[in-house]
Amino acid sequence: MHHVDHQAEKPEIKTFDEFWVFYLSQHSKKSTRAWHFTGTSLVFIFLALGATINAWFLLAAPITAYGLAWYSHFFIEGNKPATFGHPLWSLRADFKMFFFTLTGRLEHELKKRSL
Repeated sequence: MHHVDHQAEKPEIKTFDEFWVFYLSQHSKKSTRAWHFTGTSLVFIFLALGATINAWFLLAAPITAYGLAWYSHFFIEGNKPATFGHPLWSLRADFKMFFFTLTGRLEHELKKRSL
């Protein structure tokens, strides 16, 4: 049986801008992006609650955000989260996507990148 190395078929990502285009392609469905937006929104809420009310919210922040994001990848988008291959760039890209969504610029960015 012939084994295909799927990693060899993908071009190597060398810059954050290249990763950003890949990241957007992995979030092609609006509902995936909505789950991410919800999870990232909760991060900010939980950080504020953790700093003022109870430190346990600090633990809940990443668990909730990654849980919602990974749910959307496995059950809606049907792909593997980019976090697994590029954890730091993925975190940066998630915040970028969040702020682009918050400021109404994400649809323009998707069109600009032909996604």
